[in-house]
Amino acid sequence: MDVKAEYGKKVREIRKGRGVSQESLADLAGLDRTYISDIENGKRNVSIETIFKIAKALDTRLIDFLNID
Repeated sequence: MDVKAEYGKKVREIRKGRGVSQESLADLAGLDRTYISDIENGKRNVSIETIFKIAKALDTRLIDFLNID
């Protein structure tokens, strides 16, 4: 299993489900839009701090991002 790719898919799924653009998510999380894109495309290893920022920006629990099948 490619954890980076699975996490990226989960971020995209939750972000789109909330109707949030990559740019808006980046602004809310204090990250760059290209960084969000790289995460969603499974190109970045992310720290727990970044996972927390994204979860908070999307008003989502951390466990929702970590629950990967």
